[in-house]
Amino acid sequence: MVHERYQAEKDKLERLIARKNEKADFYNGIYERYVDPVLTREHIPVEWRYDLDETTNPYFMERLGVNAVMNSGAVELDGKICLVVRVEGNDRKSFFAVAESESGVDGFRFWEEPAVLPDTCPEETNVYDMRLTKHEDGYIYGVFCSESKDTSVKDLSAAVAAAGIVRTKDLKNWERLPNLVTLRSPQQRNVVLHPEFVNGKYAFYTRPMDDFIDTGSGGGVGFGLCEDITHAVIDEEIMTSLRKYHTITESKNGAGAVPIRTERGWIHIAHGVRNTAAGLRYVIYAFATDLDHPEQVIAEPSGFLIAPRGWERVGDVSNVVFTNGAVVRENGQVLIYYASSDTRMHVAETTLEKLADYVFETPRDPGRSADCVRQRAELIRKNRKLLEEQE
Repeated sequence: MVHERYQAEKDKLERLIARKNEKADFYNGIYERYVDPVLTREHIPVEWRYDLDETTNPYFMERLGVNAVMNSGAVELDGKICLVVRVEGNDRKSFFAVAESESGVDGFRFWEEPAVLPDTCPEETNVYDMRLTKHEDGYIYGVFCSESKDTSVKDLSAAVAAAGIVRTKDLKNWERLPNLVTLRSPQQRNVVLHPEFVNGKYAFYTRPMDDFIDTGSGGGVGFGLCEDITHAVIDEEIMTSLRKYHTITESKNGAGAVPIRTERGWIHIAHGVRNTAAGLRYVIYAFATDLDHPEQVIAEPSGFLIAPRGWERVGDVSNVVFTNGAVVRENGQVLIYYASSDTRMHVAETTLEKLADYVFETPRDPGRSADCVRQRAELIRKNRKLLEEQE
């Protein structure tokens, strides 16, 4: 017999899914924030967490709890927004699950079961943070972090990160391909597949790393080509968006959403990290690369695009926003999906026109306080003159 508490929990979930998400008062002219997260651990189906059988679970306890819902890839499929979300159990293991919505800002509902990827790497302990690329070859590719224990050292927390690759056409049937191999970088995380062939080859944005946490000699976001994605090997990585001293990318940075094609160039939405007395601070920033040479940065607006605000700062890993998914709809709407503090999923909404204006027209960071204050003073004087002329 199904436990009597089941229906109450089911009704609570349905009310949450049905709740309309309102736009927040926040304003910067670039994008709009929403009041509520689009996905939290409370959105997880009851059947995924509880044994419903009253005889084996008489107290209706959570048997397989969920700690967090975060870091989703995003794609539009059959007119609906689908997020392939990282779901982290109470056991710290992550898995992927698809949630879909008509609007893309509310009403997200998980599919009946989590995604089950082919288990081809016996040493793999954890998987997370999938980027979804609709490639011109007809497949949807998922590139994610495949984490394994580092057996070369005695440190129990030491791990090895690799870029796992899967492909699908419906987000239901997944084919696992061999992990990406980068000959000059011992580890890889935050890898994104470019949506088009470059010189007839598959192109990846990489994050060269010396070990699991530290980028070491890695200078920023890399770019590399491979002939065959079914056995992806990158011989050489060219650096694109670089880490820089005393900026939002000082400690490390990495590719996020799949690059967005515009008439003026490819727009990239990435993450940057700096160290503080309170720990690492993650923000989201944007830059653009050349249409024909997507490894060449041609625009780099100053500072961050999205940073954690208010209660977004609080969670399992506080003071963090992180993105690995964005969708551009036919009407020009752009939905940027981001997680806050490794705990929950949010959305920021803008348009392709606004996003391009921000990326290509916002001035660069001049790099020094003296130059930054001169830059700001010039803006103030320009505005003051304009206001005086209108009086």
